[in-house]
Amino acid sequence: MKRYCFLLQVRPDRLAEYRRRHAEVWPEMLAALRDTGWHNYSLHLRDDGLLVGYVESDDLQAAQQAMAATDVNTRWQAEMAPFFTGMADRRPDEGFLLLEEIFHLEDQLQALTDGTESHQP
Repeated sequence: MKRYCFLLQVRPDRLAEYRRRHAEVWPEMLAALRDTGWHNYSLHLRDDGLLVGYVESDDLQAAQQAMAATDVNTRWQAEMAPFFTGMADRRPDEGFLLLEEIFHLEDQLQALTDGTESHQP
């Protein structure tokens, strides 16, 4: 399972409503995310609107494509689009700025256990 982190920007004047909407995500949307390969998915929101997302998936692109094919995602993205800046003609789920993972504790600990990495103090 691969780990992905992404950024989006929520409009500062829409933060309260964005938080409320995510406290009450439609059950149909939750099921679609699960069924299309989104695992351990979470969103973190800073007070200035910076949104950091984290998700695990065998293949994020395939999971995004599977979600894009669902009716519930089409409806959800249409409702969420006004909350974001910098989307132009893209839906929010198409505007992820993916971040490169440069450290993961468990991977490095496992490498030490496996003897595949040489680390000097």
